[in-house]
Amino acid sequence: METTARAPRLRADAQRNRERIIAGAGELISERGPDVPMEDIAQRAGVGVGTLYRRFPDRHSLIREVAAEMFRRGIALAEAQFDAPTGWDAVVRLVRFCGEPGLGELSAALRPWLAEHRDGDAELRGLTMDWLDRFERAVRDAQDEGAMRTDITGSDLLRLISLTTCRMPELPADANRAASARYLEIIIDGLRT
Repeated sequence: METTARAPRLRADAQRNRERIIAGAGELISERGPDVPMEDIAQRAGVGVGTLYRRFPDRHSLIREVAAEMFRRGIALAEAQFDAPTGWDAVVRLVRFCGEPGLGELSAALRPWLAEHRDGDAELRGLTMDWLDRFERAVRDAQDEGAMRTDITGSDLLRLISLTTCRMPELPADANRAASARYLEIIIDGLRT
């Protein structure tokens, strides 16, 4: 039987620093891509560079954790949606979650990194599959209740969301977010039966 070693529990202040580093890295990766300098991430997180490197010894480990956390958030939200009043409500909430400011940009910025590293990382593969499975389940539930078109899959919908939330560098960030929100609502309207 295979056992997994548990990570040591962090002190409260160390856990807060770790969370701030992941959040700051996510913001900067969304804005500038995965090659953003580690010093800039430390500054955004409000921690020293030494603190950043104690938590994440290299860029790979930090980007990996940002990606894993993005999937964990989606999985947690998708799991919570199974208690939604209807499958349609779950799909709408998940689409709006995917359109949250910064999340679409983060997903787009991480896409090439994930394409290169996910296959060699069992946890990231598992998180990705878990997220996709839960999203597909929500779509099937909405379709089974007759509220959603049956000619679209969860994968189709995720691609549409991705296209809609991709940042257009020629537009200011606020204009991108306003357009994305509007387009997501158009998509939602178009998904109904």
